[in-house]
Amino acid sequence: MQKFYSHGKLLLTGEYVVLDGAVSLAIPTKYGQSLNLELIEKPVIIWESFDEKGNLWFKGEFEINNKKLLNPFQSNDVSERITQILNTCKQLNPKFLNSKNGYKITTSLDFPKNWGLGTSSTLINNMAQWANVDAFKLLELTFGGSGYDIACAQSEHPITYQLENKTPLVNQVTFKPSFKDYLYFVHLNKKQNSREGIAHYKAQNKDSIQKVISDINSITSKMITCNSLEEFDALIIKHESIIANITKQRTVKELLFNDFSGSVKSLGAWGGDFVLASLKNNPTNYFKNKGFHTIIPYSEMVL
Repeated sequence: MQKFYSHGKLLLTGEYVVLDGAVSLAIPTKYGQSLNLELIEKPVIIWESFDEKGNLWFKGEFEINNKKLLNPFQSNDVSERITQILNTCKQLNPKFLNSKNGYKITTSLDFPKNWGLGTSSTLINNMAQWANVDAFKLLELTFGGSGYDIACAQSEHPITYQLENKTPLVNQVTFKPSFKDYLYFVHLNKKQNSREGIAHYKAQNKDSIQKVISDINSITSKMITCNSLEEFDALIIKHESIIANITKQRTVKELLFNDFSGSVKSLGAWGGDFVLASLKNNPTNYFKNKGFHTIIPYSEMVL
C-alpha cells in the first residue's frame, strides 16, 4: 500500500492580488488530507472518501482503459471531478494507469469539508504525487487558481508565494510571531461567492493595481518580521483597507465585529471560511456570543 499526504492552507496576506504577482504570506496547516493506494486485480478504480469523523461521504467506481477513465456506474459532481483529475493525470503522464491492475483509493480528511482549508488542493497534490506529474500544472488544468494552496500542500513551513510570469516562486520563511498566543482563526461557517469582489478587483486599471501590489508586498515583508502585536494589528488594518478599496467591499470587522476590541482580517475570498483575529484576552466567548463556535488558536492550526 502507498500513502500520500498533503497539508491544508491559509493565505495570510495578498488575497486577490496574489493572482497578479503580489508577494503573499501563506501557511500550511496541521490539518490535511491523506490518500491511500492499494493494488487490486480488477482493472477498475474503487474510490472511497471519508470525512474527519470517519464517515463515508463519497463512493465510486471508475473503469480504466488505455485512453481515458470513465465512470459508467454513476454520474454526479464529485465523480465527474475525479474523472477529470484522473484523465488530466494521464494526459500529463501517458504511463499513468497503464498496468492491467486496478486500484482501491481511500481518501481521508483531517478537517470538515466546509472549513475551506483545501479539500481540492490537498487532493490535487496527492494525485500528482501518485501520478508523478507537476501538481501546479494539474491544478491549472482542473480547478485553476493561483497555486499558493499547492505550495502549502507541499510545505512544512510558512512560505512567501509569488507568480512571476505565471511561474510560482515559493520561498520558505521563518514566521514565528512572538505574540502567536494572541492570534486565533475563527470560522464564519459560510461559503462566500467572491465573484463580485473579483469583478471589482479586475476592473481596476493596471497602474492602480501595481501600486496596490507594491503596498501589499511591503505589508507582507513587515508582517513576517514584526515583533509586536500592535505593529501586527496596524498591518492588518492597512491590508484590510487596501483590499476593501479595490474590491468595493466592507471589511469583515465592519460587517460582523464592529464592537471587537482587537483586529480581524479576512483570509482568501472575503466573507467566507476563516478570519484571523488578534487580541491579548482570549476572545472565544466574544465570538461564541456572536454565533461563531469554531475558534482555533494559532498554534493549534499552523504547522
